[in-house]
Order: sequence, then C-alpha cells, then structure tokens
Amino acid sequence: MTTNVSDLRLSQRAREAIATVSTGIFIDGQWSEAASGARFNVVNPATEEVIATVADGGPEDALRAIETAGRVQKDWARTTPRDRSEILRRAYDLLMARQDELALIMTSEMGKPLTEAKGEVAYAAEFFRWFSEEAVRIGGDVTTTGDGKNRIIVSREPVGPCVLVTPWNFPLAMGTRKIGPAIAAGCTVVFKPANLAPLASLALVDILAEAGLPKGVVNVVCTTKASSVVSPWMASGIARKISFTGSTEVGVRLLEQASQHVMRSSMELGGNAPLIVFDDADLDRAVEGAVAAKMRNMGEACTAANRIFVQRPVAEEFARRLAARLGSLSVGDGSEPGTEVGPLVEEKALRKVQELVDDAVHKGANVVCGGNRPDRPGYFYSPTVLSDVSAEANLMTEEIFGPVAPVVPFDTEEEAVRMANDTPWGLAAYLFTQDVDRSFRVGDALEVGMVGLNTGIVSNPAAPFGGVKASGLGREGGRVGIDEFLEYKYMAVPRV
Repeated sequence: MTTNVSDLRLSQRAREAIATVSTGIFIDGQWSEAASGARFNVVNPATEEVIATVADGGPEDALRAIETAGRVQKDWARTTPRDRSEILRRAYDLLMARQDELALIMTSEMGKPLTEAKGEVAYAAEFFRWFSEEAVRIGGDVTTTGDGKNRIIVSREPVGPCVLVTPWNFPLAMGTRKIGPAIAAGCTVVFKPANLAPLASLALVDILAEAGLPKGVVNVVCTTKASSVVSPWMASGIARKISFTGSTEVGVRLLEQASQHVMRSSMELGGNAPLIVFDDADLDRAVEGAVAAKMRNMGEACTAANRIFVQRPVAEEFARRLAARLGSLSVGDGSEPGTEVGPLVEEKALRKVQELVDDAVHKGANVVCGGNRPDRPGYFYSPTVLSDVSAEANLMTEEIFGPVAPVVPFDTEEEAVRMANDTPWGLAAYLFTQDVDRSFRVGDALEVGMVGLNTGIVSNPAAPFGGVKASGLGREGGRVGIDEFLEYKYMAVPRV
C-alpha cells in the first residue's frame, strides 16, 4: 500500500521517495487499512501542504497488533543471537544505502534541513549496527554460594512484548534506538510513531522486513489519538515493557498504566537543559557549542539548551557573538540547498514559541536578534537571542522547543549551579570552561543524566542516553541500552 503524492511544490526526488512509503497498519508482516478505514494527513511544515495520508488506527487495530506480538514472542525469543544480529546488520546496511531517500522523506514531513536529516539517518542506522554487536554479547554468570553448597547460574532472557512510542522530532532515530535493542534482546514489538511525522518510521518497517525480520516481530499502528492505541496495549496484560519518549505529563500517565500490570518502564521525558559559560571559556568554542546545543533540529529537541547562563564579565560579548552567529543562519525550506534552519513542526508549536518570547520581553528581556516570524508561508520562526532574561519569564521554566536562546548573566560558580539545578527536569547540561578542576566540580554538582563538557552534542549510540528527576527512567544506547529489554533468571544447582 503506497500513498499518492501530487504536491507539485515537492521536488521530483522527494515525491518519488514518499511514493515508496507504505502507509497502512502493519501487523503480522502484512500492510492493511485501519479497521475504521480512516486516514489522516501528513503536512509539510515548510509549505503547509498535504504530502501523504496514513491509516488512522484505533483500538481494534491495537488489539490485533499486541495479540500478534504475544503469539510470536516465544518463537522469536528462541532465535539465535547471531540470527538477530545479522538481521540488524542488514537493516543498518539498507538504511545507509537509502540515506538520501530517507532524508528527503524526513525533511518533507517534519522540516529539518536536508543535511541534518542525512545526519539523522546515519545516527539512526548506527543504533542497528551497535545493537547487532550487542546481541551476541548477552551474557550470564556462574558462581558458587558462600557456603560452597550450590552453584548460582544466572542467565538473561527477553522481557517479552514491548510497547514502543516515539516522538516526531527525530522520527527515524527514536525508532531505531528502541527497536534495535528490543530485536537484539529477542523481544517482539508494537510500535506507535508520531502522527506528525510517521513516514520515515513506516519506511523503516519495510526495511526491517527486507532485512529478514520474521512476521509479527514488529507491528506498527499510527494514529491521531494516541490513547486509543496505547491504552489497549497497556491494559492487555500481554505487553511486558513500555519504552516512551515524549513529555513528562504523558510519561506520568503511562507509568500509572504500567503499574496495573507491573510492566518494565523506560521513560525519556522532558528537558530544560542549562548551558553554562564561565569567563575563562574559549568564547569561540562556547558560541559554536551553544549553536549546536540550541539549533539542532531548530531547537526542537529535549536536549536543546533551554537556558544559557554566562558569567557576567563575558555575558555581553557572548550574547553579541551568539546573535551574530544565529542571525547569519539561512532560514528556509529544509529541502533547499544552503538551508540551515527549517520550519517548526506545526502552527501550534510556532504560536507557543512566539508566546514565550513575548512573555520574556514583557518581563524585561531585550531582543538581540530575531524575535519574530518571517513573512513567508510555513511554520518558520527567526533564530532569536534574548538578553537580560528575568527568572520570572515562562521560558525559563518551560521547554522552548524552538530557535530561541535566552542569555542570563551570573556571578559565581555556586549561583550558576543553583540556577541550573532549579528545575524539575534533569536530562542534559552543557559546561564551557578551561579549568579542569571546575569541569569536574561543576559536572558532579549538576543534577542531570548527561553533561557536555566544551561540546554542544551529547547524543551518541555508544553512550547511555537518559536523565534524572522528571526527565525519566532508564537509559537508551551504550552498553546498558539492551539491559532495559532483558530479565535476569537465577537457577540454584546443588554441588554433588
């Protein structure tokens, strides 16, 4: 099942790439329409035009998907680690071979510049390569009890059918970051991509099938009403794990549902990342790090620098340099050559960003650059730097999820740490200093799961991604990423 694309404003290559995407419900290896027959539109945020329609799943589709995952689980768990590894490695190769087409799809559905989209495809593929290698390293242990009477044999087994729910901002990478370890561990999956940007995720499904993944291991239901699909999965008693990336508010509701069947839970939730620049920092490096931490994906990332704290002697100069850098970025359709900043994902996101900027200005902030919506179609917002931002401004306590950088001066190290930690979230933080002792002292004091030292990028498949406090539970990626999908079993064997 494929979509019909008639949008003449899309490039021919983009139209051809989107036309290859299956847009139905995928259950037990087969594409079909939703039980209701309903479909929803996917809109290009740069042009506000419909580029595809996708089957809009509901409770009946959800139950069929989770029942399939439950039925297939035992057989899939019995496959060899090497077989699972090779499927993931083939999927990695296919993703990289189709990097250009997948990037065009992603840019068309959620707006990020094509260069960033290509980078995300490579990043997404790396999760499959990483977990293909981890699949054959699932270990156990044999020891002896202290009294010498028993052998302790510890093995690791797949947790069982998993519910995976991903966001729209990194539509391909968030899928592979969850699906990769689930497959490597021997778990079956029911998967709900975000309805704002489902096409890259749906393309991934066909790639997995082509790589040799057996029918029923991965089942996918897209929907415009998440609760109509996810709630039946959670209530089924079949699912044994939930892995969710999204808002803290939704994560809390899912944890409440998970408690009814004592499901394993991984939650990658909201963020309010501080970026701290001390007066001894290399300012050029700090500005480039701030651009990376703030502007990746137009600022629509839970790891984005939300609050930029700069020591007072260099605060004015830093704001000036950052404004010059952000003001020089090219804003436009992500598919156009040279574009560095694409649109936000939807009108609602655009309105929120403008409201946060207006509130900050009303409370005393100065607009150093940007602060407005360009006069053009699409959900664009100009890269913005605000100085002298009040602690009372809403954007100091809410995720901005847009290209707005509030700069706040501070005087002492203790003040910077206090302001950085003054938030219920604790996902990522960024720290710029050339003082080695301060690096470790402040890094240790920050209440977050990840710290970027003199860098604005912390995400990497080889590293454990996740946060503390209201930013979630568990870790994705790294050597521990597969642990979330495995249980320990201990067998006591008398020594005779």
